[in-house]
Amino acid sequence: MDDVLAAHVAELRRGTVVLACLCVLDEARYGYALLSTLESAGFEVDANTLYPLLRRLEKQGLLASEWNTEESRPRKFYVLTAAGREVRAALAHEWAALDHRVRTALEGSSR
Repeated sequence: MDDVLAAHVAELRRGTVVLACLCVLDEARYGYALLSTLESAGFEVDANTLYPLLRRLEKQGLLASEWNTEESRPRKFYVLTAAGREVRAALAHEWAALDHRVRTALEGSSR
């Protein structure tokens, strides 16, 4: 039973990573800083998951990136585009609606 629960929890979390990334990229962040920010917010995201996600979001036009080579170590910074802000708002609205429906269902099942 623990394996079944773990698989479902992983599936739930996987669906929230995109919205979490879009929520914290109002200001430019590089990958490791983004990982740290997400972890501080309670989202455990592996780098092997995050970097392909960032590339996909950039390809979709939701993020823009820029290399900063001024420091000793070059870093690629990501930030939301206007389209990214629109999608974030729509996903946040959908998240709130889903949360409401799940809470309603849970309240109904406890009667």
